[in-house]
Amino acid sequence: MKKKIIFYGIITAGILLAGYFLLGGDESKESKYTFAAVTRGDLNVVISSSGKLEAVSTVVVGTQVSGRIAKLFVDFNSEVKRGQLLAILDTVTLAATVRDQQANLEKAKAQYNQTIAVHERNKKLYEKNFISELDFIESQTNVESASASLKSAVSALERAKTNLEYAFIYAPISGKIINRSVEEGQTVAASLSAPTLFTIAEDLSSMRILASVDESDIGQIQEGQKVKFTVQTYSDKTFEGFVSQIRLNAEVVSNVVNYTVVVKAGNDEKLLLPGMTATVDFYVDYRENVLTVPNSALRFQATDEMMEEFGKNMEEEIAKMPDSLKNKFESQRGRFMSGGAMGMNGGNSNGKKRNVNRVWYLDEKGKLKMSPVMTGLSDGKNTEIVRGRNIKEGMKIISGIVEVGTATTKSSNPLTGTQSNQPRVMIGPGPF
Repeated sequence: MKKKIIFYGIITAGILLAGYFLLGGDESKESKYTFAAVTRGDLNVVISSSGKLEAVSTVVVGTQVSGRIAKLFVDFNSEVKRGQLLAILDTVTLAATVRDQQANLEKAKAQYNQTIAVHERNKKLYEKNFISELDFIESQTNVESASASLKSAVSALERAKTNLEYAFIYAPISGKIINRSVEEGQTVAASLSAPTLFTIAEDLSSMRILASVDESDIGQIQEGQKVKFTVQTYSDKTFEGFVSQIRLNAEVVSNVVNYTVVVKAGNDEKLLLPGMTATVDFYVDYRENVLTVPNSALRFQATDEMMEEFGKNMEEEIAKMPDSLKNKFESQRGRFMSGGAMGMNGGNSNGKKRNVNRVWYLDEKGKLKMSPVMTGLSDGKNTEIVRGRNIKEGMKIISGIVEVGTATTKSSNPLTGTQSNQPRVMIGPGPF
């Protein structure tokens, strides 16, 4: 019986000891913190916008004369060549006008010839003093008037013939019909403006986007800048282009001043169609294959407890140093503690300001460490590490503190009605 009691006692002690290590006991330092990893990759700063896709060169084909559409030879998406016949308007009225003007011209010629003959006779009579000077001048005026009427008749005939030619609608460029606005038999009226019959896109192998960029970002857009964009129908595919023009004519939309930026892009696969809405990213700046760290790690500020622990760790390291290094380190201790080591004093010989920060981490022995870092480009989520003491790819940087306590949450367990203890991540405010 005594052996049984001892045996059960050993089992109970083992269970309690296991529970101590699993549920409590000496909690590791890593469980106090949340971490962000240092990674290597590309960093891009982009300005996002949207715009409408259209062909680089688009021509609207209209008509200069009124009439009924007698015949259509093309439809939507038809490929056309320059000079190809697209449509014919009813020519009955226009041809009749040509014949009328031809008759008027012949009549004007006859009247002119008659006036010339009369004038030649009057000239001889005037030389023999058989008619007065006034009659001779009147005869000469009749010649000039008949000549003007003849010229007017010639012009009217040319105009009538030209209008007849306008009834035949030809393609001004080679391309594809992307819009047809009329039907066969429809009457079009060319009064104050030419009605639109067709829209021809010259070359769909190259497209452009008219993107709208507001005034707060337009200063960062430059011609030749790299652009990437997507369209809804191919959401998993990214297209590339470049800025070809920044138009200076501003538009006010919802009290915001916007400028039109023209982006050119290739369309060799013919996936992009006129009228599609493109979501555009302008690549303002970028870095390739650089060390980056999440901004949460740069915003983190150490607590007093951490500063005290870090100070003790430093004291231990200083005690192991030779006297020559001790004196040198003691003279720069304040600078190191403020993040100014590595010669990073907030400026350089050229007077350019450097972005200096510091990050916290645990070394391979679990000791708390701090490293000053020089930061570069940021995309709002991650920041480039230009230079940093002991900063390497893959290492973990402290980004927050996990606090576990009974007062961390006010929510109750819906099953038991008791309050639960949930961890809370604390990230102190920082300069970044």
